[in-house]
Amino acid sequence: MSSEKQIQCSSTETPADILPQEPLNLLNYDRPKMREFFLHLGEKPYHADQLIQWIHDGGISNLEAMTNLSKSLRHALMNHTHIALPEVAFEKKSADGTIKWLFRLADGNSIETVYIPESNRGTLCVSSQVGCVLDCSFCSTGKQGFNRDLTTAEIIGQVWLAVRRLSKMGGRHDGQVTNVVMMGMGEPLLNYDNVLPAMNLMLDDFAYGLSKRRVTLSTSGVVPMMERLRDTSEVALAVSLHAPNDELRNELVPLNKKYPLDMLMAVCRTYFKSETKRKITFEYVMLHGVNDHPHHAKQLAKLLHGVPAKVNLIPFNPFPHTHYQRSTDEAIDAFARIVRGSGIVTTIRKTRGDDVDGACGQLVGQVKDRTRRSERWRKTVNVPISVIS
Repeated sequence: MSSEKQIQCSSTETPADILPQEPLNLLNYDRPKMREFFLHLGEKPYHADQLIQWIHDGGISNLEAMTNLSKSLRHALMNHTHIALPEVAFEKKSADGTIKWLFRLADGNSIETVYIPESNRGTLCVSSQVGCVLDCSFCSTGKQGFNRDLTTAEIIGQVWLAVRRLSKMGGRHDGQVTNVVMMGMGEPLLNYDNVLPAMNLMLDDFAYGLSKRRVTLSTSGVVPMMERLRDTSEVALAVSLHAPNDELRNELVPLNKKYPLDMLMAVCRTYFKSETKRKITFEYVMLHGVNDHPHHAKQLAKLLHGVPAKVNLIPFNPFPHTHYQRSTDEAIDAFARIVRGSGIVTTIRKTRGDDVDGACGQLVGQVKDRTRRSERWRKTVNVPISVIS
């Protein structure tokens, strides 16, 4: 967002004189950055509040319609800025009401976003990267490889589009987005500078007005960025754990080799030290014969001792050509009983949207993989390209 910092205003210049030649996408700005932008234009900062409210709360993308801005300001903005959203390439509704969108980006990549309606909430699962750099072995997203980070506009654009499309659909929960989880494609903390402004907009009363407890960032454990997030944002935190010891987690979540469990647990123990009632959600995908034995449950309970934790057990959602299988219901129930017996709140996630490949770990999008990981994986499992792409 360096463009607005380069804008200087003199008393004789108009906004049209000092705005850059390349159009700025206004979706890249949270309210503090938008206020700074207007100050550089020589305009009152409260115009930023009005613009944020028009765009995000009102869902207005036509600058001409923003009638409480002066005509000259609107004209300048129309000539030098725009509101550029991803394109809806595909939309499919699951039998259980879950909706999956494929959003096409300007560079030809595509990302996936999922809406999960329930009786008391509507949760939107948002992507932060095109593909994922982490390559967790049980996740379909990781097998597609990685292309790039999403911009703030591309992240918040998923929310903007989902809110507007849902409002037209109505139906259960009136199509309302009450919760956002940064659990889609990608590792959010590896795109921190773009994810944070997007989450700021989700929390902003002038935009989407969500509670800090209703916006959740999920990370595989990028420890230094977890510490930064703790100091700069009040959103809820989820950690993709999936194993109770380093040996197994190194296999399932390769990031663990860089940030092993002792480092991860150290930051988790004190993450909500000023808010003692808040807990970190630890996500644990249940893989048959891999991490679902009773001794794993006991190790998990020991690992989380002294951590403000709740555990969410996730039945594995298969994808083509994976060698993993979902744990049996009996194994998941037995695992949950052991962890609960240690005093840790433990839930079993209900699988949603798997008939449209919208369940956890199934989001793949269309990634121009610059890592060549997808190509190597296809060769490993002997799958023709046409089957995967």
